[in-house]
Order: sequence, then structure tokens, then C-alpha cells
Amino acid sequence: MDDAPTGGQSSVTTHSTFERTLTLSVNGCTSEHTIPANMTLAELVRDRLGLVGTKVACDQAACGACTVLLDGHAIFACHTLAAQLDGAEVETIEALGDESALHPLQTAFIAHDALQCGFCTPGMIMALKGAIDAGVAPDRSALARSISGNICRCGAYEHILNAALDVVTS
Repeated sequence: MDDAPTGGQSSVTTHSTFERTLTLSVNGCTSEHTIPANMTLAELVRDRLGLVGTKVACDQAACGACTVLLDGHAIFACHTLAAQLDGAEVETIEALGDESALHPLQTAFIAHDALQCGFCTPGMIMALKGAIDAGVAPDRSALARSISGNICRCGAYEHILNAALDVVTS
């Protein structure tokens, strides 16, 4: 039985009750994916695309380790169904820089010792990037609010905020 929506409201193709085909731009590369209808964005980017910078820790949208940018806005990828994202743009930590040319947030995290174990770092950086790109006020409290859903088990929040302040004030 085909369960595709009626009225032309979605371009997602239904193969069966359990699969969807969608077109998604991830880190600037657009491709088509046939996925289970219940696959999360975190599973798609990690398991299908091999972008393992997006971490999955709690799998309950409670820690922020899986934060990516969806159409420029920070979201928890572990609680976002990929099948709902046809035509969307996703940016993961892998898009920001590499060893030869780091993103300013990555450079600031290193300079301010804003990472200890590093597990939360990709999610923190993506949450901050989303806020900075959206024009968050360049002050500590606004930046703290932008990472309020992200947990650092090592407690490096002061260093993380110092790094972010360095980027928004420079």
C-alpha cells in the first residue's frame, strides 16, 4: 500500500511504507538517498555518509553532541527524521575546515583550550556557528544561551564561551 501524501505537498517518493527517497544537500554536496522512514539525520550522516564528527551520545536530544545546521539553524540530528528533510541543506562539522585551514571557531577552541575530551566539541562548534551566523549578540549570555542544549561533561564551558567571544568580537 502506498502511503504517499496527496495533494502534491511533498516531493519525497514513497517506495513502501518503510522507505523514502529524498534529495539532500550535505556539506554542499547534493545527492539522493533511499532510506528507512524512521532513519534519523544522525544515522544518515554517520552511517550512510561516513561523517562521524556528528556524535550520538544520549540519542534523546538531551546532550547536543549531534548538533548540525539544518538550513542554517542548529538542530539535534538524533531526533530529526531524515525523511522529512527533502530539499534541505545540512552542514556538519566536517564542512568547517581541515588541518590546513581551520574555521575561526576551531582555531579559537584550540587557543582557549575549549576542549578536553573533545566529545562535545563538534556539537558545541555547530551550535555556536549557527548562532554567530544568525547574528547573535556578541556577549557571553547570548552565546551561553546558544549552547544551552549542549552538555560538556568535562565542564569546559568558560573556555568554550571565551573561544566564542574571541570569534564574535574579532
